[in-house]
Amino acid sequence: MPEDEQPSLRFERWLGLAGNVIAPATAISALLFYFGYVSSRSQYEFFGLDVDTIGLTTQDFVMRSPQALLVPLLALSVLGAGAVLLHAVIRRRLTAAFADPEPAPAIRARLWIGRATAGGLLVLAAGMVLLFLYSLLRDWWPFNLVTPVVIALGGSITAYALGASRFVANLAPAADSQQSPSVLLRPAVSVFILVAVASSTLWATATVARWSGRGLAQSQALHLDELPSVILDTKERLYLTSPGLNEVALPPSTGQTFHYRYRRLRLLIQGNDRMFLVPNTWSASNSTLLVRLDNTVRMQFQFTNPGTLTR
Repeated sequence: MPEDEQPSLRFERWLGLAGNVIAPATAISALLFYFGYVSSRSQYEFFGLDVDTIGLTTQDFVMRSPQALLVPLLALSVLGAGAVLLHAVIRRRLTAAFADPEPAPAIRARLWIGRATAGGLLVLAAGMVLLFLYSLLRDWWPFNLVTPVVIALGGSITAYALGASRFVANLAPAADSQQSPSVLLRPAVSVFILVAVASSTLWATATVARWSGRGLAQSQALHLDELPSVILDTKERLYLTSPGLNEVALPPSTGQTFHYRYRRLRLLIQGNDRMFLVPNTWSASNSTLLVRLDNTVRMQFQFTNPGTLTR
């Protein structure tokens, strides 16, 4: 090989390696952003906020995704480990059945594969029926979790049964010679079913992320006193209507530009150039206050009072 061609080949190899690494990393980052966004949107809707008004960055949403993905990842990990063990057992038994000189084990194996395929298709059909009944069932609160789980379960069983039938065809090619057209169609059908399974898994995960965000918001609402305490000074009266807030008119003095002080406020979240404040305690009549970080307001953060300080 000429020496002048070696650097170009080496560059192509590194470029291919970089593509193999960057593409999955980009896809993972996009998924983390999406689930973090879904969870945050549900969380701050509870406080009357559209998450797009907060000004969170892409990195902020990515950093918020692990809390929403914890339960789905644990569930998928356990199910994946169980599926791998079950696959090893089934594969070993199928191999033993078709290695047996007696035809009965192979017949039973084919019968169980057929039953699994039919059962998977039945569950998949039930999931599709739920999907098409969305207009009637959309007010049923577990709909967005039950429907994708049923579709994913039925699709997974069906795709695995089709894969098992291909494995059996390789073990006994002579017996499947009459079914070659259907054998060739099985991989294509499996691809479409697996796309449905992947889509349903994303749907179910997004539903869990949304529930996680709402649960986090409800927990925050019960413990607003754990958020940073804020004292807000303003130039004009805000006419706040949330119960429990304390408004005091500051005494006039030379050079004083701030005339009103508000206490019993908590910092819910901070965006790029704005803060969102809520009252000390939750009430259905409360509202969230948007404060821009400019010279029209003055803010103080109070120390936490733990009662007894220890060295």
